Amino acid sequence: MSEPITIEMLERQIDRLRGELRRAATTGDRMQARALRAELRQAEHAWDDALADLEDQARPAPQPVHKPMLSIREQVHHALTLLTVPAAPKLIIAVHDAFFPGELVAARLTSLRRDEERSFRVQPFGRPYYLCPALTADLLSPARGLLALSTWPLETRVVGPLSARVDFLIGAIKVAQRVAQLPEDAHDARRLLWRFAASIPGAGGAGITPESVAELAQAELDVHLDADTADRAAAAIRAQERLDGSEALFGARLQRLRRTASKA
Repeated sequence: MSEPITIEMLERQIDRLRGELRRAATTGDRMQARALRAELRQAEHAWDDALADLEDQARPAPQPVHKPMLSIREQVHHALTLLTVPAAPKLIIAVHDAFFPGELVAARLTSLRRDEERSFRVQPFGRPYYLCPALTADLLSPARGLLALSTWPLETRVVGPLSARVDFLIGAIKVAQRVAQLPEDAHDARRLLWRFAASIPGAGGAGITPESVAELAQAELDVHLDADTADRAAAAIRAQERLDGSEALFGARLQRLRRTASKA
């Protein structure tokens, strides 16, 4: 059985025929040149067919799958949805880094709330949600450095005297519950849990577990929750009576507060 002709063999044959054809043309042997030219065309056609077979057999290299980049507002939305309470940018970044892919840059959070308010004023409720500030329970003005989701009820977005601690404990519980679902080597998530545990009496130490952090956080939360809920509910009622449009999301402005005080 003869050896199958490969594309490399055809390339060597073509090189040889071209050399012989050049010599025949140089010596004036027209009959030999005609025969060699016909053989060369046949070899070149065979080379074209062999190349086509190789292209048909070749499988395209798998292309890397690139996940679409999330916008900064989507990244913040993910972190706040996990926490379920208003949070400062530093905590939002820590939660995002611990549980979600990609990088959330602190500098880009600076103008985020202003951009969201500007978008709302241009097209009210044109988006499924807005990133807005928490509102202070006394003045119903934007709480400095706290972001919330517009889809949350007012009782959640308003913060009173006890709300900082209550929201910290709720966040600790939510983080602990998420960490409990992750493998042991989820180091970033566990480091975040340890940071929460360090500020919860009895939760620190070598035997820290997500379950123990959640249990101790819940025990302290039970002490403050009723009073904080009452403060927030009262503030939410006042907000519903006094605020409308963008103010219900982004807070009453200082000028309006001064006008209200002067009328009083």
